[in-house]
Formats: sequence, structure tokens, C-alpha cells
Amino acid sequence: MDLRKEWNRQELQDAEDSLAHRPMEEEFAFYHAVSSGDINFVQKNCKQNTFANPAGMGVLSTNPLTNIKYHFVVTAAMIVRHCVEAGMELEQAYRLSDFYILKMDSCTSIESIYKLHDSMALDYTGKMLVQKKESVISKAVILCMDYVYNHLNTRITIEELAAFTNLSPSYLSRLFKKELGISISNYINEKKIEKARNLLKYSDYSFVEIANYLAFSSQSHFIQSFKKSVGLTPKKYRDKFYRTSW
Repeated sequence: MDLRKEWNRQELQDAEDSLAHRPMEEEFAFYHAVSSGDINFVQKNCKQNTFANPAGMGVLSTNPLTNIKYHFVVTAAMIVRHCVEAGMELEQAYRLSDFYILKMDSCTSIESIYKLHDSMALDYTGKMLVQKKESVISKAVILCMDYVYNHLNTRITIEELAAFTNLSPSYLSRLFKKELGISISNYINEKKIEKARNLLKYSDYSFVEIANYLAFSSQSHFIQSFKKSVGLTPKKYRDKFYRTSW
């Protein structure tokens, strides 16, 4: 069938059925709330079951479950772009999106997708809220944050970051400390420990494997750094939190 004829027929049918999409302002108000860390707005939006309301939601599939899955992916993509524009680390935004989309892909009911949508929206909003509480971050520091996030499994030096941002090591160190209130080396260590906590919770990697993966100089160095940061040894942390929550 000629696609143009088919489209004209469909457009006429939609007009007769008074099928209209939600005002764009409503959608952008939601995405802006997420990217600006407006937790109250997003919580209210979730309580009102806005995503679950079919009124104004386009038909992307005649199968109701498939249709809501498509809309979930669209929402995730829009949230990522708004959050990245607002300063979220690029890889963090995409990996979080990938995580939720994969979780959604295994959902077998529309209701479970509604709940997952709300969890995703609140997760992004919470992360943006934390970020907004920090001082204004320059492009150079954001680039460093992205670099660290993507190279946690290597030994990262200030010289590498300076070369990456085309700044001198001394200036970059002062800028980083001024904007984030933490030295570059401590920031790198914090991010490595954060990754270690997730690996201890959700994987079966041994302590030495985690230490090697995160480029600690030795297993003892990893254990010492972890305990200093978390207050527990890696073993006690895993015993207490292993797969207890997502």
C-alpha cells in the first residue's frame, strides 16, 4: 500500500476519533523537573500515575504491552538527554538508562513497567538533586569526572587528566578542589570504592580480583582504602550487604 495514502487515511481516522497527544509543555515540564532535581514535582507526577494514563499517549504498537515498552524507551532517552545537558556524566546517564531498559525488557506486565518507570524517574531526579547541591562545575572538571568514570579499571594520574583537559596539573588540581571541595586523588579513590561496593554487593568476584580490576597496587592496599572509606572491611561489607537490594 502507498504509505502516503495509508498515512492520510490514518490521520483522518485519528482526527475523527479526536485522538490528540499530550501538550508538549507537560512533557518538557516533567523532563525539566527530573534534570533539575525537583524531587517534589516528580514524586507528585508519579503519585498521579501520569505515565500510566493512556490519554494523550501515542499508539506505537497495537499490542498494549509492547506499546508501553516503546514509550518507556522514549522516556528513558529523553531523560538521558535532559540530564546530560544539565551536567550529568555522559556515561553514567547512558549506563543507567541501559540498566533500566534491560530491566523493562524482561517485564511481563504493564503494571510492572509503570512501577519501573517511576523508579527510573526518581533515580535520575535524586542523582540530579545531589549534583545541583554542589557548586557550579566547569567543563574541564566535568570532563575529568567523565574520564574517571570511564577509566576506573586503570591507574589514573593527575597528569593524564591534565593532558586530557589541556590544562596544567597544578591549575587543574586547584580548579577541581575549588569546585568539588575534594582533591582529584581523593575523588578517584571515592569512585573506585563506590564501584567496589557495587561489585561486593552484586558479584562473586574475589577481593583480589576486585583490587586488580580497580587498579589498586595490592589487595592489602584495596582493603585498607576500603575500610578507611566505608568503615568496614570488604569481607564484612559483603557479608552484610551481598545482594540485599538493587
